[in-house]
Amino acid sequence: MNEHPLHTDWNFDSTAARRDQYYAASLTRFTPFRDPIVFKKGQGQYLWDTDGRKYTDLLGMNVCISVGHSHPRVVAAAMEQAQELTHCTTMFYHPTPAHLAEELAATMPKGHDWVVHLTNSGSEAIDLAMTMARTYTGNLDLLALRTAYHGPTAAAQSITGIAGWRHPGMPGNVAFVPEPNQYRGIFGEGTAPYLDEITRTIQTATSGKLAGIFVESVQGYGGIIAMPPGYMSGAADRVRAAGGLYIADEVQSGFGRTGDHFWGFEADGVVPDIVVMAKGLGNGFPIGAVVAKKDVAAPMAEKFMFHTYGANPTSAAAARAVLAVMRDEGLQENAHKVGAKLLERLQDLKDKHSAIGDVRGKGLMLALEFVTDRDSKTPDKEMTAEVFEACRAEGIILSKSGPFQQCLRMVPPLCLSQEDVDHVTTSLDGALSAAAKLRR
Repeated sequence: MNEHPLHTDWNFDSTAARRDQYYAASLTRFTPFRDPIVFKKGQGQYLWDTDGRKYTDLLGMNVCISVGHSHPRVVAAAMEQAQELTHCTTMFYHPTPAHLAEELAATMPKGHDWVVHLTNSGSEAIDLAMTMARTYTGNLDLLALRTAYHGPTAAAQSITGIAGWRHPGMPGNVAFVPEPNQYRGIFGEGTAPYLDEITRTIQTATSGKLAGIFVESVQGYGGIIAMPPGYMSGAADRVRAAGGLYIADEVQSGFGRTGDHFWGFEADGVVPDIVVMAKGLGNGFPIGAVVAKKDVAAPMAEKFMFHTYGANPTSAAAARAVLAVMRDEGLQENAHKVGAKLLERLQDLKDKHSAIGDVRGKGLMLALEFVTDRDSKTPDKEMTAEVFEACRAEGIILSKSGPFQQCLRMVPPLCLSQEDVDHVTTSLDGALSAAAKLRR
């Protein structure tokens, strides 16, 4: 048999030209650096570009890489499955996605019957969770948080509270409540005022009957905003009193990333009715899931609902390996220890650089927020951009985020080491100093 291997042109100029000519305008904003970069290789927490330069990945390819780039156990599991049967649609039985569903259900709070619907992505999982909540409750109105990010599909955009992610024509029946941001929230520090606002919003901006509320246990793109103690459980109480469900968005904050717990919602002792997950589940392979209480999911059987690649056995095999690696390599504990050290070092940088208004996060989900001055807390988008560019020169990859693009978000693979912390903070220090010089 004659083989004709496909040629891949790694030339930077050619790649840029192809993107410019053939990528749709909807993708043109996804070039975060002023000068684009082409990555060719990844291993663990590191990346290499086409010139062979090494970078420490603090972005995790948008929080998708959980156990490390090209982890050999994950790659081997996917290859073994793909060589046997690459895809099997959901209408037929296959043991690999069935095992994965069992293993995901086992991570949920005890004392409940949990069922799993596998999807292609987190955004699809959000869409399904919206439909599931409305079908189960018979109500339409949903609550979401300001500065929340839940995905780019039309339905997921409708519960995303950042204007830059919202396009025309989104479905309605969504009311937004203030995020309990302990640094710049409209009610300042505390939890009670933000919970009271949920009650007021139900009374004034909805029919009084809810389908549910979507809450990121730690807001990701919104700038790493952790829900303060009592907020998630208090929100669940108020929403359930109005007939709705509590839906935990764990797409970014799940799978041990916060260090203290496997799921972010566990920090407040709340038991969600629905949990949405994706990203780190596949470690780069496309897969997401909705995990719900069995009775909540039951009414969905009345009509057809499936996702073409949702139970794809190749992605499911990768996801099973991801869960095993997380357990065997103690990555949640590593996120706790390494994240605590990195947070401490970031606090030291705040003491040294006045452009940093706030340092926050938990585990390996951290952020720096930049302000023009600490008294006014005026977001400093320009300084954020300068530090971001300078980080590239220092060999650090992270992301700009926040509603004003005023934060640098750090969500590295969970295998980031204690030794990496020294390099990361030294590099950030150099980037901050370089950016400050440009502002003078």
